[in-house]
Amino acid sequence: MKVLVTGGPGFIGRHTVSHLLEQDCQVIVVDQRKDPKLPEDKSVTYYETDIVSEDLEQIFAVEQPDYCIHLAAHVSVPRSYENPHLDAEINIMGTINVLRACVRYKVRKIVFSSSAAVYGNPDIYPIEEQCALDPQSFYGMSKYVAESYIRSFSTQYNLDYTILRYANVYGIREHRTGEDGVMTAFIERMAGGMPMIIYGDGRQTRDFVYVRDVAVANALALSVGSYQTFNISSGVGLSLLELSGRLQELYEKTNSVQFMPQKPGISIVAF
Repeated sequence: MKVLVTGGPGFIGRHTVSHLLEQDCQVIVVDQRKDPKLPEDKSVTYYETDIVSEDLEQIFAVEQPDYCIHLAAHVSVPRSYENPHLDAEINIMGTINVLRACVRYKVRKIVFSSSAAVYGNPDIYPIEEQCALDPQSFYGMSKYVAESYIRSFSTQYNLDYTILRYANVYGIREHRTGEDGVMTAFIERMAGGMPMIIYGDGRQTRDFVYVRDVAVANALALSVGSYQTFNISSGVGLSLLELSGRLQELYEKTNSVQFMPQKPGISIVAF
């Protein structure tokens, strides 16, 4: 089975590629950068290409993938405010480019990495897939629009899909990236002896899901969940105050907590 993975060098992408290789898949990685830390394996082919590039179609034409896992995205909420045009170009226009190639070259199914950011601040908890969507950030809006295009392509061209809405993904990584969440930021500041920063009063909750579990979900979605949308989360909420306390206990640290005004576009509760 040949699987094309966009965003393979990313935090979630690396784990997804590794898991696919464990499942004896042939993997095609497409990203605007080639990461030397990705697995060196004869079953992996790398293309250093942006998903908005016209070159993407040629890659599909040459490789003829059976499936596509679309992870490539502009993932930073703060940066989506600084440059909403770039956010839309990558997350919306890039997704359309991937969808067109999937249809033209008869890809069996696309698995799309969406986000809990599409929900905004719902009134019902725990959040279910049927909850109303009300994104509060440009990033969340771009994921919402991308989801809509996927469903429209599916209706028009009978393209099979599964949409996965990730909660807050955590795990070990070599360096900070735009995919980092609050847990990584807390640990980094603790290690540096600096206060942990909480935007808001700290009572807002987050659902934390381990990156390896997300990778497994990505691979499973290739064969199940057709034409459906799923939340990928632990199902347990943890407030930021609780998180800071648990991390201090775990690392036997006594770092202080510094409270800052709530940032725009960041949901109060996730799952």
